[in-house]
Amino acid sequence: MSPSAPKVLALDFDGVLCDGLLEYFQTAWRTYCHLWNSPHAVANPEASQEVAELFYQLRPVVETGWEMPVLIQAILLEIPTAKIFQDWPAIAQEILLESNLQAIEVAAALDQGRDQWIATDLSSWLALHRFYPGVIARLQQFLAASGQPVIVTTKEGRFVEQLLQQQGIELAPNQIFGKEVQRPKHQILRELLATPEYHLTNAAELWFIEDRLKTLQSVQKQPDLTEVQLYLADWGYNTATDRSLAAQTSRIQLLSLAQFSQEFAAWP
Repeated sequence: MSPSAPKVLALDFDGVLCDGLLEYFQTAWRTYCHLWNSPHAVANPEASQEVAELFYQLRPVVETGWEMPVLIQAILLEIPTAKIFQDWPAIAQEILLESNLQAIEVAAALDQGRDQWIATDLSSWLALHRFYPGVIARLQQFLAASGQPVIVTTKEGRFVEQLLQQQGIELAPNQIFGKEVQRPKHQILRELLATPEYHLTNAAELWFIEDRLKTLQSVQKQPDLTEVQLYLADWGYNTATDRSLAAQTSRIQLLSLAQFSQEFAAWP
């Protein structure tokens, strides 16, 4: 039986706390224009709304940031959305090969562009991020009750820190695990269980909220993490199929934004 409240609440950032779709697309578009230097980009320095809407629709296929400019290229190549949803990893690798690019190169360009934007116009960059209704208040409540939140994300930790500070949330460096740690999320959860300062006596006291079903399934496969409480945030970047699969799995519980704002004991 799981405890009525977690000792440590591990949270993904994008798609759980923060809706960064507007910023994702603008940063990805800038990176795409820089790396591909395509006739489309040159002729249309401002991306069309149609491309943006398709990007928002397809965002659930993206696991890490370098894929976002590649996704724009896929959209401009008019690859059918159904095929992208079905075969994205293979499509992304094919586009990289055809474009003579490497993932690490695209990631570096994306981060560099983001850094430059932050350095030159921080207010406009921050303005493109929208925290989901009630999530900051819920985080503050958990902190006030001496809870220990931990951010586990594929976003750069320094960007997460900047955005949370703007909302008045100060987390210690050891509470933010970003892309820079270069470890899968299930490994970070394993390390949290082994960290004495969190005072976890069993894995059931660690709860993990994520909006990517595949990430939760990877945790589910770890034999030493079977008691970690897993939740799929239904308000994040996932599909109806993902949510349906989660609803059929006893190990992964589907969580709504309304439930997230309630007492932990009221969660499914």
